[in-house]
Amino acid sequence: MTQPVDGTESPRARVSFLSQSSTAASGRALRPSAKVLPEHARGHNRALVLQSLFTTGQRSRADVARSTGLTRVTVSELVTELMAEGLLVEIGQRGGARPGKPAILLDIDHSSFQVVGVDLSDFAVFRGAVLDLRGNIVRRAELPLTGITGQAALDRVVALTERLLALVSAPLLGIGVGSPGIVDLAGLVVTAPNLEWTNVPLQAYLFERFGVPVVVANDANAAVLAEHSFGDAREDLMLVRIGRGVGAGLLLGGGPLYGSRFAAGEIGHVVVGTDGGQQCSCGKQGCLETWIAVPRLEAKLMDAPSEAGRDDVLREAAGRLGIALAPIVGALNLGQVVLSGPGQILGGLFVDATLETIRSRTMAPFHGDLTLRLTTLGDDIVLRGAAVMVISARLGVS
Repeated sequence: MTQPVDGTESPRARVSFLSQSSTAASGRALRPSAKVLPEHARGHNRALVLQSLFTTGQRSRADVARSTGLTRVTVSELVTELMAEGLLVEIGQRGGARPGKPAILLDIDHSSFQVVGVDLSDFAVFRGAVLDLRGNIVRRAELPLTGITGQAALDRVVALTERLLALVSAPLLGIGVGSPGIVDLAGLVVTAPNLEWTNVPLQAYLFERFGVPVVVANDANAAVLAEHSFGDAREDLMLVRIGRGVGAGLLLGGGPLYGSRFAAGEIGHVVVGTDGGQQCSCGKQGCLETWIAVPRLEAKLMDAPSEAGRDDVLREAAGRLGIALAPIVGALNLGQVVLSGPGQILGGLFVDATLETIRSRTMAPFHGDLTLRLTTLGDDIVLRGAAVMVISARLGVS
C-alpha cells in the first residue's frame, strides 16, 4: 500500500502539515488571507504562500511577497522549504522585456502528491478516483451498489478504497470521502437513510483500516468546496446536490456552514406544499426528495405519456425545489445557487422553472438578480470536492 506522507522514507514524506482543526472542518474561511499571531505564524505563512500559488500559479517570489504581505526574506525561506518537500518547483524565467534580472517563476508541483477521492452519493454505484493537487482525475474506479445497504455497503467502501490505493502512483496526501446523510466534523455518519447507516464512524474506520489521513464529509458539502476551488463560485454560495437524495452545501463569508447539529443544507426531507405527495424514506409524505431525487424523477419521466407530459413533470418538480429554496434565498440574501446532478434532467426547463418560482416568492429589489445555474464540474464534483477536503485539511489551502 502507498505510504502516507507523514512517514520518514523520503524528503517528500516530511511535509509539515496543518492540523485539520485549522481548516474547513472548523467552519472558518477556507482560504488564508492575512498574517496571524507569532505562535501560529509559520504554518499559516506556509499556507499563505501555497494559497497564493494554488489560486493563480506562476508567480515570482516578489509577487508572492506582495500578495501575501510577507517579507521577501520570509517568502524566500518558505519557498526553499516547500521546494525541498517537493510541493513547489521553479518553472523558468518570466518572459517579456523588463529592467533588471528576470524573475524566476514558481508554481505548485501538482503531480507531487495524489489524493484518493470517494463519492458515495450515487444510487447505483460508488465512484472513486485518484486525483492530483489540481483536482485532475488520474485514475478511476467504481463498484456497483444497487440494493446494497448497511454493513455490506460499508464493506463496498473498503473494497473500492483498496482498489484506488493500488492505483496511486505518487506520495499519498490522504483519502477524502463524500457521503450522503448527516456527517459531523469527526467524520461520523450520524444518519444516511438510503444506505441504512446510523452513527457509522466512517472516518475513524477507514483510518484504522488503512493508516492514511482521512477526511469524511457530507457529499453536498464536498461538492460546494469543489465549486469554490475549481468552479465559478462567489464567496456566498448554495449548491444543491440532486442524486439518490437531495442535500445542499452552503458557503457564507467564504466559510462553510454546518449548523449546530451538522444538518445545515438537509433540505431533502423538508415537506414542500400542503397537498401531500409520495411516501418518503423518512416516514413523511411530500418531502422534497420524493419530488426531485433522481430515481423518483426518472421513474415519473418514464411514465409520462408524451414530451409535453415530461415537461409537466419537470415543471412540477422544479416548482417544488423553488418552494424549498425561496425562503433560504430570502433569509440569507444569496446571489448564486448552483445545481449539481444529471444535466439531461436538470438543465434548461428545470433551471428556468426553479428560478421562476424563487423569484415569484421573493422580493425582486433584493433577490431579482439571483443566478441559478448548473455546475460546470459535472459528475466529478464530489470526487473533486473530496480532494479539496484533503488538500485543505493537510496543506491549509483550497
